Amino acid sequence: MGFKLSENACKFLVRTARKAIGSKFDENKLITNKQDIPEELDFNSGCFVTLHKNGKLRGCIGNFREDKNIVENVAEMAVQSAFNDMRFPPLTKDELSHVEIEISVLSPMVPVNSFDEIKIGRDGLYISKGIFSGVLLPQVASEYGWNVEEFLRNTCRKAGLPADAYKAADTKVYRFEAFVFSEQDLKE
Repeated sequence: MGFKLSENACKFLVRTARKAIGSKFDENKLITNKQDIPEELDFNSGCFVTLHKNGKLRGCIGNFREDKNIVENVAEMAVQSAFNDMRFPPLTKDELSHVEIEISVLSPMVPVNSFDEIKIGRDGLYISKGIFSGVLLPQVASEYGWNVEEFLRNTCRKAGLPADAYKAADTKVYRFEAFVFSEQDLKE
């Protein structure tokens, strides 16, 4: 990926995500003073926030917004992942201390003109056809050991489409990169 973030910036984003989730239990507003935000986080970007509990997925929601500051976007997606991922019940206060937070800061999406452009481990995929769309982050294909075709097929399935829908002329396929880090990566 063309950019990386310092360890300080990554720690700031993880703390922001954890504080945003925790603020929902304490009924406090999340207040981040602008002067506390590292200067390198003064950019807009899409992101995904993934929650793991005991090594298993516990929530993952994100967006591709390029009109929202990354700090604000991470805070919002952390709350969405904790409480609004329809695959899981809302996170409980007791679970919060057992959840590991992973953040994926996204590059802009690029239309795929040839499937040869897709690189496993570097690219995530976004596929849309009609009202259906689905996304898989770059790390998913690597974790499962998929090749490009398997990655495309599984992204179609995630979108609620037939596995071979990526071959249809009216299906749009995009790739993007992500800078991914987790609390585990940042432990002293």
